[in-house]
Amino acid sequence: MEIYRRLYERFGPQGWWPADGPFEVIVGAILTQNTAWRNVERAIGNLKEEGLLDPWASLEVDGGELASLIRPAGYYNVKSKRLKAFIRYFCEKYQGNLEKMFQRPLPQLREELLGVDGIGSETADSILLYAGGRPVFVVDAYTRRALSRHHIIEEGATYQEVQELFMENLPHDVELFKEYHALFVRLGKTHCRPKPLCEGCPLKDEDVLS
Repeated sequence: MEIYRRLYERFGPQGWWPADGPFEVIVGAILTQNTAWRNVERAIGNLKEEGLLDPWASLEVDGGELASLIRPAGYYNVKSKRLKAFIRYFCEKYQGNLEKMFQRPLPQLREELLGVDGIGSETADSILLYAGGRPVFVVDAYTRRALSRHHIIEEGATYQEVQELFMENLPHDVELFKEYHALFVRLGKTHCRPKPLCEGCPLKDEDVLS
């Protein structure tokens, strides 16, 4: 909570995840793999223009056309297949009903999502937290980098180990988890870059974090 307090006091609320509804969040979570968010926004804009931010409409569209529309997000052929895989799962198992899907017990739903082609832990947890409002902490590269540099985790810590650090030491509050994750992203973009800019970093005084 000390890390959260420092980040929040410095950066303020981040308003993440920006989207018009939970299905758009899910699409964004799949498209944002290995690309910048600005590229995802362009791809989502293309889908909106074609009326394809609807599971049933996107289920029917040809894979090649879908790939063309999401081209700005990069790896568009791969991501088209991943998006299609999720949409098929969602429509076949839950009839395209988000409320029905998110009523599923959390452990079972997470396992289902991880079983969809192309959905890994970070994407699954982003869907659960930001689209479903389920209390799961999302671990990304920014979080790992910051914690590793402050010797809070080992360099080779697994996704599960890092996630458990937060899940076991924080109240399971959805809004806290959302804000904390977004604040790590902000930290990673402003200070904790691959080549760090430590001057002015809110976590610079390491002795308080030890």
